[in-house]
Amino acid sequence: MLVVTVLALLGAAALAGLEKSLQGGGHLDNDSPSGSVADPLAPGATARYIDDLEVTVSRPRREATGAYRFTITYANGTDESLNPGGESERTSVSTIADAPVVVRAGTSSDHYPSGSTLTWLNEDEAASALVPPLRKGGKRTVQVRVVPGSRGTPVAVEVHPPSANYRETAYWQFGPDDLD
Repeated sequence: MLVVTVLALLGAAALAGLEKSLQGGGHLDNDSPSGSVADPLAPGATARYIDDLEVTVSRPRREATGAYRFTITYANGTDESLNPGGESERTSVSTIADAPVVVRAGTSSDHYPSGSTLTWLNEDEAASALVPPLRKGGKRTVQVRVVPGSRGTPVAVEVHPPSANYRETAYWQFGPDDLD
């Protein structure tokens, strides 16, 4: 009976490993919300990838100046070093275009919000923090400071960690209740 139990456990572990390798390491491993564009994560939630990369976007905090501060934290549990910001500071962050980190006004599914604006106060600082390689087992926290164009404007955060293969974009949504 003990041998059968051990064999069953080993078989289950092997099957889980096979499923993981077939899906690829770049897929999100969240249940609900999934972190997809249609089902974004709430502030403070963590996007977990099958290859053990974790990305967390903290809850925003309002500063006396009216700006909001939050962090994006990468925990690299993968088997390799990663470049969270890609190859160049110039292309690592954006408020409108595709980049490893996009912070913009609007909802996660609204890629071209009309009438909503956002100013990223420390864009260069965030970009320079993202570009250095993140060793396996390493952790990095990037500070982000933004000012929405008007009170109650929703803010979407998109994180697309570069990969030699494929990696899904994870989405977070800050609503008016999170920003007041």
